[in-house]
Amino acid sequence: MKVLVANLGSTSFKYRLFDMTDETVLARGGVERIGSPKSRCFVEVARQRTEAEVLAPDHAAAVRLCLQQLTDHGCLRDPGELSAIGFKAVHAQGISGVQRVDERVLAAMEAYNDVAPAHNPPYVQAMRLLHEQLPDIPLIAAFETAFHATIAPADRLYAVPWEWAERYGIQRWGFHGASHRYIAERAAQRLGDPEARIISCHLGGSSSLCAIRAGQSLANSLGFSPQSGLPHNNRVGDFDVFALPALLRATGRSLEQVLDDLAQRSGLLGLSGLSNDLRDLEQASARGNSRAHLALEVFAASVRHYLGAYLVRLNGADAIVFTGGIGENSALLRAMICDQLDWFGIALDAEKNRTAQGEVPIHADASRVAIWIMPTNEELIVARQAQEWLNRRGAG
Repeated sequence: MKVLVANLGSTSFKYRLFDMTDETVLARGGVERIGSPKSRCFVEVARQRTEAEVLAPDHAAAVRLCLQQLTDHGCLRDPGELSAIGFKAVHAQGISGVQRVDERVLAAMEAYNDVAPAHNPPYVQAMRLLHEQLPDIPLIAAFETAFHATIAPADRLYAVPWEWAERYGIQRWGFHGASHRYIAERAAQRLGDPEARIISCHLGGSSSLCAIRAGQSLANSLGFSPQSGLPHNNRVGDFDVFALPALLRATGRSLEQVLDDLAQRSGLLGLSGLSNDLRDLEQASARGNSRAHLALEVFAASVRHYLGAYLVRLNGADAIVFTGGIGENSALLRAMICDQLDWFGIALDAEKNRTAQGEVPIHADASRVAIWIMPTNEELIVARQAQEWLNRRGAG
């Protein structure tokens, strides 16, 4: 059984092709800078990587290029060899879990285009194209919200009129479900404890913390939309909605324009006025740029806020796990987040943290709480979910 997993960003289309008999990655690749005249196409097969500049004006063209890559490199005889194409879908109105993509699912995703503006439109576009070109191959959407279905009402509901949640689904849905699910499984394996209390810190272009016990999500810092929770690379994070009328009056801008600012020009970019890339901010901070340093401090303070809340929610922790592009690669942010937490039995080993690569523990010998770096594998989780969906229906 071969399953292709598609991971879409606002200007990227990346994929992994799995042979699910042993979960081998047969190929990985994608197209970056979609919409740019200098789009870049790459593919890795058997540890060999090739790259080329291409013209990919939209996600539809990127999908066609990726399918061509797989046949050109002999990974597929033709696209019809695929058992399924899985998507790490984000959000849809009234829909969660693992779903076969059809018009009902696409309409539900389109209804939330303004709730997940960086994610839903390109996903819907790619799904429609693939459905048209490969109508016999199941397209499987594994929604990020599914892992958080175990969150109790006390941790899920906003203090708003009851019918808002009951009728309109206004609640904390939580996201990054594939990443947190992977960390829940992998950390429990490494700790040798299926009941482990884990705080998963997915820190990257978008970020969230998740409180996990016995493999289940008990709380997630993201709320109704992916714009909430921690500050993101260019998205706001937590924000008082009653600031909106004041902003509208002061700026003369429309609600749509202000929302676009909150979704596109806020977060680390808005705070620093420099970049939405943490690597740029670390370098600028080291050179004395005060706003870049402030952006790092605000980000770390927000992570620590949720970390403290989840230590309370879990009555302690067995492990804190850093994952995602920032979590895996920024020794500085990990140090800032773990600073002065000795009262909780959390102690980072400075040298292990500085030199860490790959999946490694970075806690001090005296730390009661394990601290790990674990590269996540969202695509593998989606491939497994697609396989389970197929097996339940006797396919493949």
